[in-house]
Amino acid sequence: MSQQPTQPLPPGFQLEGYRIERQLAHGGFSIVYLARDASGAAVAIKEYLPSRLATRTGDSPVPVVEEKHQAAFRRGMKGFFEEGRVLAGLDHPNVVRVLNFFRANETAYLVMRYERGRTLQEHIQHQSGTLSENFIRTVFTRLLNGLREIHMRKLLHLDIKPANIYLRADGHPVLLDFGATRQGLGDNDPGLGSVHTPGYAAPEQTGNAAETAATQGPWTDIYAVGATLYACLSGSTPLAADLRARGEVLEPAQQRWRKTYSLQLLELIDWCMRLPIAERPQSVFALQKVLNGELLDLVDPAWFESRPAASNQNTSSGPGSKENT
Repeated sequence: MSQQPTQPLPPGFQLEGYRIERQLAHGGFSIVYLARDASGAAVAIKEYLPSRLATRTGDSPVPVVEEKHQAAFRRGMKGFFEEGRVLAGLDHPNVVRVLNFFRANETAYLVMRYERGRTLQEHIQHQSGTLSENFIRTVFTRLLNGLREIHMRKLLHLDIKPANIYLRADGHPVLLDFGATRQGLGDNDPGLGSVHTPGYAAPEQTGNAAETAATQGPWTDIYAVGATLYACLSGSTPLAADLRARGEVLEPAQQRWRKTYSLQLLELIDWCMRLPIAERPQSVFALQKVLNGELLDLVDPAWFESRPAASNQNTSSGPGSKENT
């Protein structure tokens, strides 16, 4: 694709009844804007614009897509639009609220509730010392309520990381950026590029499209939750799963922070980040019970029964099944 920079929609641009104020973020798959609706209320608008397939360099708001990328661009836009349709029906305080979705300028847009605060990544970077265990437990217990609701809809997030967790001004977390949900809907398209983030992605996300589609499940998001918890303690991105699989060693949380945090929390992190699928928690419910201070051997809720990997995921036990009994 061309190396020319992709231009965002300019301030003041009218977009289907919304007025663009400024760009908020620019990622590999989309641009997010602060905008105002007809009543003047602030909203966030996400524009489908994958940088590997499309660009915008002139005065026209229509993206330029080379002929060889047209098919992949259209497939991705279909998944993006379907994401909007599904998330618009999900109203949970810990999941970003999609208010509207539409097609315009030969691409697609999601209109989301605008939240004031900062990302967990920014919070970690601005924190002068270590995050308290009480803060971590409170944030992740609430966040897992939202993730559990997503999994109940037979969706996966597939890109959980500190930058995709937003902390409202009142401290309540919101799970953002469902650019990867099209894979949970059955659209894993290598032409669109990778949606996972090294360090937070589970090992089953790094194979080819057919392999990843067959093995991903709630346990995939759970690995990312563990990696995000690890980052809260370390202040940096954990060692990538593919490097760990090749023999590089990530120091277990139980060793690294045993004098700073409770053994139960550290065991939970190491449990979530185990490389074999069957050795990880299989449901968000299991994580919630641990974060709430209860110990629980895993009960597999038979998620994604149509997926080949789901039938053999019943072998794990929860943290503390030996040390804490």
